[in-house]
Amino acid sequence: MTGETTRQGEGRLADNIAYFARALRIAGLPVGPGAILDAIAAVEAARIGTREDFYWTLHSVFVKRHEHSILFDQAFRIFWRRRALIEKLIAQMSPIAPGGAKEEKKPQAGALRVAEALATPRREKPEPVEKTELSARLTVSDREVLKAKDFAQMSAAEIAVAKRLIAEMSLPTDEVTTRRFLSDPRGRRIDPRRTFRRSLRGGGAVIDLAYRSPAVRHAPVVALMDISGSMAEYSRLFLHFLHAIAEKRRKVNSFVFATRLTNISRELMSRDPDEALTRASKRVHDWEGGTRIAHALHDFNHHWSRRVLGQGAIVLLFTDGLEREVTRDLTFEMDRLKRSCRRLIWLNPLLRFDAFEARATGIRAMLPHVDEFRPIHSLASMQELCRALSGEPTVRDNPRQWLRAS
Repeated sequence: MTGETTRQGEGRLADNIAYFARALRIAGLPVGPGAILDAIAAVEAARIGTREDFYWTLHSVFVKRHEHSILFDQAFRIFWRRRALIEKLIAQMSPIAPGGAKEEKKPQAGALRVAEALATPRREKPEPVEKTELSARLTVSDREVLKAKDFAQMSAAEIAVAKRLIAEMSLPTDEVTTRRFLSDPRGRRIDPRRTFRRSLRGGGAVIDLAYRSPAVRHAPVVALMDISGSMAEYSRLFLHFLHAIAEKRRKVNSFVFATRLTNISRELMSRDPDEALTRASKRVHDWEGGTRIAHALHDFNHHWSRRVLGQGAIVLLFTDGLEREVTRDLTFEMDRLKRSCRRLIWLNPLLRFDAFEARATGIRAMLPHVDEFRPIHSLASMQELCRALSGEPTVRDNPRQWLRAS
């Protein structure tokens, strides 16, 4: 191998590593110029000869946190997917013969964000073409238009912006008073135990009163979400909403159902939203299937209600109410669910229509047993839900008015 060939190989590989690092930075990894120089130096020093060695060499430099591993993995598979590209570049700079490349798996979690990052042009001087880009830093008018827009009518770019805006929302801050007490100098109740301890320190000559007040904590949220085919356009964005609440409150129990009930609370606890939704989709086997609301509610009331509906829990029922088989069981299970929680809020995307009427048998059977009946089809409706959960005064839809109107 001549010196000129080696320099050409190093230049090509260094340029590709720099392009790859820029894609990682756009995808969300904190990659700076120093990391790029370290990666190039590490590749040259390691004198790697296989694709796997090249992968882990770059991984050791660019990945600093565990949740960034999945984004790096998807970016590596997409960026270096050209057959034998790595091997050709390595062969030009190193005399070590590369090994055979293994068959790669299909990208899963994080693939959307990585694909958007890699879709940016590599040329430093693109042609001057007027572009309209959507970002989280929108103008006031753009934000208002996007907030009022129906999720089903959003483009892929607008959905990506909507996900970022959901993560930035002011989430519920509602609090409930418990029967436990905490030490509070401004409390109204005397704390006998602390008062006696203080008096013993001074020999009992002086009684220094200690006070306490009831402990206050966030009310737990339980979400029952319909993921049948009729709810597909809204269920994934509502999952992002639940992930944002779980990320900041850590007191959310999430269940999804179509033909059967599945608990995905643990899957939504992942820090990365793409990884959380990927794990949830792997656990659910009836995504976009039929709808069996009564069966799902019976399963929840029988197996989960006593575990998660204590301490003043609020239940968010996310469904359109279009049950396949409406029987007395649906009414019984809805009544039992209502009696087991503090508030039962029904979120129905069908309320986006001005001419909506509660004529479906399933909807009429469920409405008498809910406290609130709200739309959930846009960012504005999600913000209204956050204010309602925080105890702020909002315009509530009385469920019984829909029965009278029909």
